[in-house]
Amino acid sequence: MSVLAAAATAPSFAFVIGDHLPILQVIVPLLGAVLCALTRRGSFAFAIAALVSWSLLGVAIMLLWQVLGAAAPITYYIGGWAPPWGIEYRVDALNAFILVLVAGVGAITIPFAYRTVGKEIDEDKQSWFYALFLLCLSGLMGMAVTGDAFNIFVFMEVSSLSAYALIAMGSDRRALLAAYQYLIMGTIGATFYVIGIGLLYVVTGTLNLADLATRIGPAFGTAPQPILAALAFIVVGISLKLALFPLHLWLPNAYAFAPTFVTTFLAATATKVAVYILLRLYFTVFGGAISLSDLPIAEVLLMLSIAAMFIASILAVYEDSVERMLAYSSVAQIGCITLGMAIATRAGLTGSIVHLLNHAVMKATLFMAIGAVVYRVGTSCMSELAGIGRKMPLTMGLFVVAGLSIIGVPGTAGFISKWQLGIGAVDAGLWPLVFVLVGSSLIAVIYIGKVVEVAYFREPGDNLADARDPPASMLIPMALLGAATIYFGLDTTWSAQIADTAAQILIGGLK
Repeated sequence: MSVLAAAATAPSFAFVIGDHLPILQVIVPLLGAVLCALTRRGSFAFAIAALVSWSLLGVAIMLLWQVLGAAAPITYYIGGWAPPWGIEYRVDALNAFILVLVAGVGAITIPFAYRTVGKEIDEDKQSWFYALFLLCLSGLMGMAVTGDAFNIFVFMEVSSLSAYALIAMGSDRRALLAAYQYLIMGTIGATFYVIGIGLLYVVTGTLNLADLATRIGPAFGTAPQPILAALAFIVVGISLKLALFPLHLWLPNAYAFAPTFVTTFLAATATKVAVYILLRLYFTVFGGAISLSDLPIAEVLLMLSIAAMFIASILAVYEDSVERMLAYSSVAQIGCITLGMAIATRAGLTGSIVHLLNHAVMKATLFMAIGAVVYRVGTSCMSELAGIGRKMPLTMGLFVVAGLSIIGVPGTAGFISKWQLGIGAVDAGLWPLVFVLVGSSLIAVIYIGKVVEVAYFREPGDNLADARDPPASMLIPMALLGAATIYFGLDTTWSAQIADTAAQILIGGLK
């Protein structure tokens, strides 16, 4: 199904929105960012950001509906220039799934921002905050929807630069250091990526992903070294962006010291989009042209994934700050996602893709819950939160629900992901990985259990005298994602089936 952005035929002024859904994913938040920047009142900027976020979710759902009903991927040619000369937006089940994930998180969590941003960000900076948020959202959506390798880099920089600024707006002075660390690591990752893309362009003469997949194979027969070097640069560069252990050093401080809403949004979306880019390039571009089984990348990825699952989880156990604990937990969960990539079976990839959604839902719930605690109490240190579960029962109840999902308790979304990963490991003859999954879950019991013990089994201190559950604008988004954590653990009709379709696309393209 092809849609030309500027068709020369039929000089009609009729605008069929359904034909322009791919470009709307980028244009709508970009225009919203401009309007927010021109607005000098935080409340007006919030209203614009909320309207854009919910509109974007509607567009993403319509696009997913179109993709699932189409026999081929949806293509959209920017300016009417057909690829490989022009930039193509190309949407199939995999990136439509990611678009709904990112837009859904943005839409559901944006009401949470109103109170927290009002408390943490000065009034004269709030309009810029929402402008940066929409820029980041636009960059993430652009990375997911584009079918051009260099366009991915452009959108990567749009999302990253806005994320650096958002993190630096944290009230703690350490937010500046965290943003600077993220800037350095993110710049190195982007540089590695663009070097890899440059090597591919020199060898193949194209930047279109679909075109690259057809040209890499013949080029590999005559010039294997540049292509292997490009693969190495791209994998390392994107691994920095997705915080794969041990390239995760920027993440704990970024999550701990950023404004509460920024932490929630980035934890649920940014690393997930980076994982998508790695999946797309590794399997559909390189995997369709060269035999990946002949390369050691899967083995290296497997070892790093296991290291992430255990080392990051152990580091989480010893954290007093719940925000930093959850940050290290994110590194461990990223290890679970990349584990499925290393297994590279249909079930394993299904587990990875569905865990992108499940982890986004449960980690957003966790960060919103602890953000609500910080909103009321001013700290996330466990040593100062004794008895908080009695003072904020709804908030901490939702924290426990999402925490059980992180552990992988049956009936929660996290269990579905780990079950699929276990099946994938068995299918690949790597059954010891089942014990790895169980072992990492047992460590999660410890660090989630520490919070539960502090919250419910200790007497509240005087510092919690005024603590209570947050306003409805914060509690309702948290409850919606908490409910989704249970729903996706009981009904996988939507999540796992689309993930399986996407995994089939990835596996089907392998040489």
